[in-house]
Amino acid sequence: MTIAIALVLLALVLVVAMIDGGREEQRLITQPVELPEGAA
Repeated sequence: MTIAIALVLLALVLVVAMIDGGREEQRLITQPVELPEGAA
């Protein structure tokens, strides 16, 4: 029974995240971020 509750909560969080994320415009990366030496 606990697994079922956890799955319902997870689904709820995903739905809210999709709805919430859909309102915000995606920021396109116009310029690559400079990585410090040795990071790659």
